[in-house]
Amino acid sequence: MSETTSFSNKLKRWTIIILSVVLLVLLLVLVLNFKNLSFFGKSVQEKFTGIETTLQTYDDDGQALDKMVGKSVAIDADKQFSLYNEDGDEIKKSQVLKITVGGHEAIHVGSSLIAYEKGLDNILDEYSETITIDNTNRTVPFVNKFVNDMKNRFQGMDKVVLIRSQSGKPIATFAGNKVVFKETEIEKSTALLIDGKLLFIYRSDYSIYDRALLEQ
Repeated sequence: MSETTSFSNKLKRWTIIILSVVLLVLLLVLVLNFKNLSFFGKSVQEKFTGIETTLQTYDDDGQALDKMVGKSVAIDADKQFSLYNEDGDEIKKSQVLKITVGGHEAIHVGSSLIAYEKGLDNILDEYSETITIDNTNRTVPFVNKFVNDMKNRFQGMDKVVLIRSQSGKPIATFAGNKVVFKETEIEKSTALLIDGKLLFIYRSDYSIYDRALLEQ
């Protein structure tokens, strides 16, 4: 075998090794950032094609104020309410929501709002149909009682998401096996992916529990 052929074979082997290492590194990066990639994909879907979504707003006492349902929904910060410096840089984000539902527009600011994709169920709504929340025994923690009373709805789910109004009143509860959370570009808001379904939370408190912590 000539020296030229031997060198060529070595070069091929090293090329294969280097490419394999690069691919392995890229794979590790993808795995480590899977949560962000998953969220990014859902954000793109929301912005460009819309997601079939239910939107609800609540007062401080947790009373539902309105409900909107649409097959094409987009939620953005209304930039005209942002503050900018002399260079045109945004120095304070807008807290005003511009909501588009099926081509129709709504502006919202102030009160708690949730928006959730079709496939997510607000289990608290079902609970409220049979139990008056304000009349429950206050010596028993509300969330624990709720999860135990609605065991059949939480069966097989690992995570419980409780959302509260700004005064601490429960307004929504969702359940799933995998919850990924990330801040959005909208001030005072958070977005969650629950088993791949999008939940948007605005001006609300929330807690994410392992279901086992709440069961009795």
